[in-house]
Amino acid sequence: MAPTRVGAAAVRPALRALAAGCALVAGLAAAPSALAQTAAPPKLKVGFMLPYSGTYAALGSAIENGFRLHAQEQGGKFGGREIEYVRVDDESDPSKAVDNVNKLIKRDQVDVIVGTVHSGVAMAMARAVKESGTLLVIPNAGGDAITGPMCAPNIFRTSFSSWQPAYAMGKVVAQKGHRKIITVTWKYAAGDESVKAFAEGLQTGGGEVVKDLTVPFPNAEFQALLTEIAAAKPDAVYAFFAGAGAVKFVKDYAAAGLNKSIPLYGPGFLTDGTLEAQGDAAQGMFTTLHYADLLGTPRDDAFRLAYAKTWKLQPDVYAVQGYDAAQALAIGFKAVGGDTAKRKELIAAMESAKIDSPRGPFVFSKAHNPVQDIYLRRVEGNVNKSQGVAAKALADPARGCRMASAS
Repeated sequence: MAPTRVGAAAVRPALRALAAGCALVAGLAAAPSALAQTAAPPKLKVGFMLPYSGTYAALGSAIENGFRLHAQEQGGKFGGREIEYVRVDDESDPSKAVDNVNKLIKRDQVDVIVGTVHSGVAMAMARAVKESGTLLVIPNAGGDAITGPMCAPNIFRTSFSSWQPAYAMGKVVAQKGHRKIITVTWKYAAGDESVKAFAEGLQTGGGEVVKDLTVPFPNAEFQALLTEIAAAKPDAVYAFFAGAGAVKFVKDYAAAGLNKSIPLYGPGFLTDGTLEAQGDAAQGMFTTLHYADLLGTPRDDAFRLAYAKTWKLQPDVYAVQGYDAAQALAIGFKAVGGDTAKRKELIAAMESAKIDSPRGPFVFSKAHNPVQDIYLRRVEGNVNKSQGVAAKALADPARGCRMASAS
């Protein structure tokens, strides 16, 4: 049988089908590359190193809640990158600080660390991140050295220095006519710095500290100190405590009857987040801080409403500080499109930021500490009600800071 001859007309459809098949295969082969080009950027890893146990546990939770609230308002992204959280309980233990920081940096490879409350822990953190270059935002710890001799381009603070509220309260106490004052605090960095700054402010008005009383942190047995105060009969007492320790001291002070004859003053930490537990013992007390309840501004009202709806809790200064830590980072990462490699640009954006805080707008000093108003507050019921501004746009002196440029 003679071979069948296939005409050109019959071949063309077959060739077209083969070409289409080849194009389909080529398209499928190219698809992974195209998908890779449009894939979401890697998540931005934020490491929380905060106290989730012990006397400062409630403070750590409030800071995290505030931070997460602003992140949610940004759609869960900073600079277009979805945020992933890693949490470490620092236990308010400075001896564990370096190991905990290294876990976040080396094991978890976080892009930024947010922490902490305890100044001793924060100073150990600051030393560790200065070596690694990791961005650190401190949402509470007020240790003066952090934005003093330990200042660095990659370290920011969205709270206060120990000097700020204490210095302002010293001036207030002097203006009220008190001259002979006893101070009492835990014996650790934040307490030491607070009473020293208070004395500095007090001296501007002619007052003096006649005795400094201390107890080891976190000891909350105050009876011996109260007996000594009662015997000395000073014009007033300045106390620095926070959390559970603040609750115990204020209640013990009132139980001893001292609040009837010797006014008790302190920075706001003495009554912030503690009023419900302190009850009648805290009523009428004056404190100074960079935030007050019910400021009545549209910004603060919106923040308080959003926080209460989200967490079913009322916010305090710790929530504000966490919220503002997120605000500062959001501004920085937006400026660089989420690119952490653009370190100088990210830091520059944070340095020049004007933070629209619930406490009122603030900017960062050259040492990266807030330049902010310090309010005089009076306890009324369960709120620290503002009595006006005790110190306007108060900048920490940042003694010893020699800021090097970001690399």
